[in-house]
Amino acid sequence: MTDSAKNPVSVSIIGGSGYTGAELLRLIAKHPHFRLVQVVANRNAGKKIEDIFPHLRHLNLPDFITFEEMNFDGVELIFCALPHATSQEIIVKIPEGMKIIDLSADFRLESIEEYERWYGQKHIAPSLQEKAVYGLTEIYHKKIKKGSLIACTGCNSAATLYPILPLLKEGVITDDNLTINLGAGVSGAGRDAKQNIIHAEVSEGVKPYNVGKHRHIAELEQEFRKASNKKIDITFIPHLLPQNRGVIVSIPLSLPASLVHKTLEVFYEDSPFIIMLPIEEVPATQHVRGSNFCHIGVVSDHNKNRSVVISVLDNLIKGSAGQAIQNANIMFDFDETSGLLESPIFP
Repeated sequence: MTDSAKNPVSVSIIGGSGYTGAELLRLIAKHPHFRLVQVVANRNAGKKIEDIFPHLRHLNLPDFITFEEMNFDGVELIFCALPHATSQEIIVKIPEGMKIIDLSADFRLESIEEYERWYGQKHIAPSLQEKAVYGLTEIYHKKIKKGSLIACTGCNSAATLYPILPLLKEGVITDDNLTINLGAGVSGAGRDAKQNIIHAEVSEGVKPYNVGKHRHIAELEQEFRKASNKKIDITFIPHLLPQNRGVIVSIPLSLPASLVHKTLEVFYEDSPFIIMLPIEEVPATQHVRGSNFCHIGVVSDHNKNRSVVISVLDNLIKGSAGQAIQNANIMFDFDETSGLLESPIFP
């Protein structure tokens, strides 16, 4: 049966009033195979979506409701876009057998102990954790297709894993330590008001944050270990960028650029959203803004036996809502590009 012949999938969103919720609304509303039936946002329940997101006024969207008002009859897929800890408290109340795509951190870590260590609170759904599939689409395509609970990755994690996992899987990287320099736009910190991300605190400057203790380190360690069968020591240096969207990662490697580039090019040759740039071309966040694409570049160091691999993606799309929808396409046997082929916005 072709995609066009299939009945639309009935979709609900829980947590529809944050940044990733807004992107889920925007993308799902025009998706050719999804039909949005309910949007939960407890703090804004009873309000029209256009009152919270005026840019979506032209779309025919349902009003916000509370979780208690949800009707699960006929719902085939739920996107959960709540903060960590809140997400698992809600997901345990969802009827069994429902397909769920979670955009929080609650089910990303396979080890309950690691989750509790990094997030500082008890995991209340270990039985659900056992069946969760890590949602890095291009790496876990087969598992996602068969999964019922998909734990989407962190945006910083995705931008880092895409260029490094293939090199580990193919045995190209033999070092036991990696230095990861990352820059992230302020929308990655969420929509709630915080002093450190207001305009006057962020504009006209760049500053490191959570050096050596960023929670995404746990994801990186987990996935690096699975890809290489050994522990990779990570020096992770994130920086807050004075821009709304975008993640850029640069990682120095003790490998020639030609080897790195060829390995990644072959690995991603059938991945429509991972774009390998010509060797020596440097990617930029503005070239993927508003899209589900990840651009990867490989640049030679002055030492011919060293190189730098650089990746960029939009944290709200490829790093979150777009990744979630790409995973949903795979789960329901649609073309994985369905509803996601919008070109990046420029300038």
